Amino acid sequence: MKKSTIPQISLLIMCIVVAAMFFIYKKQIGGEIYTRDTSDVLAKDTKEKEVVPVLDNALYDKKLEQLANNPPDIVATSSATSTVSLALTKDTLWPVKTTYPNYGALLPFNRIVAYYGNFYSKKMGVLGEYPEDVMLEKLRTEVASWKAADPSTSVIPAIHYIAATAQVSPGKDNKYVLQMPFSEIDKSIALAKKVNGIVFLDLQIGNSDVMAEVQAIDSYLVLPYVHLGIDPEFAMKPGDRPGQRIGTIDARDINLVIEKLATIVRDNNLPPKILVIHRFTKDMVTNYKDIRPLPEVQIVMDMDGWGDIHLKLATYNAIIYQEPVQFTGFKLFYKNDIRAPGSRMLTPEEILKLRPIPSYIQYQ
Repeated sequence: MKKSTIPQISLLIMCIVVAAMFFIYKKQIGGEIYTRDTSDVLAKDTKEKEVVPVLDNALYDKKLEQLANNPPDIVATSSATSTVSLALTKDTLWPVKTTYPNYGALLPFNRIVAYYGNFYSKKMGVLGEYPEDVMLEKLRTEVASWKAADPSTSVIPAIHYIAATAQVSPGKDNKYVLQMPFSEIDKSIALAKKVNGIVFLDLQIGNSDVMAEVQAIDSYLVLPYVHLGIDPEFAMKPGDRPGQRIGTIDARDINLVIEKLATIVRDNNLPPKILVIHRFTKDMVTNYKDIRPLPEVQIVMDMDGWGDIHLKLATYNAIIYQEPVQFTGFKLFYKNDIRAPGSRMLTPEEILKLRPIPSYIQYQ
């Protein structure tokens, strides 16, 4: 009797289990219960539905038109393609036809007002000339002046620090350049944070290779608020010593730097970088038409010359206006611009009348 009932009991149990599983399955299909872990599916759905911000091309084009500052009889229309396309009633060099930047680009939606120099020298600019608190207060004052002069454009303060300085002696490596300690670069970043600003690390190349100097600071360029400056005045040919003559850099080398910055941006998922190139003679930058801005890198050609107002304006018109790349900058010298008797510095209101209007302002 015991042996004959065991199979029957086992069969009964199996039937009950199958029926229960079928009941649960029907409930799951009907959506009344769901016991499976769905976190991976929900995460995927959320990612697919996430809206990736994109650049407002129409607003970008409109701002470029404002910066071009063309006379009223020059009318431009923009396209919805990947480049700025212009239909003009009169020939003009600005705005420049180039690629749109990635979302998060600072230009042309902001104006950058920078203080320039090196902490080791009182003669290279305001960064080293004044005590920290005095210098930062002066910078805040200049930022406020630009906000008042152009309320339509946000102003970002910047610390533009010379991270590699040209030297009169060759040094052990015979390169006529001295790289600053990281502790000094860290100081520039700390100062920028105090004014909620950004940092530019400037390179005076000497007889070194521009890519070698960029490589020396690439650990800082991965930071989203650190940008780059190159000073062709001190980019010398082999055998030339800085200070003996004005240096030069070619578009080929500039494009190598642009590609390097673009790679850093892509690899680290960063907003676009800005590359400032100082210039006050034609020979300082050769083959400018070959310079290629990328969606990851915005180019500023900065009028770096000093002197009286007429000389500075003439230089800007002859060098910066006549050889367009992308954006422009203008440098003001607290001392050198007022050397001549009766001379004075240009005001923000006067600089805002330039064609094109500079997006980057530097004080030395």
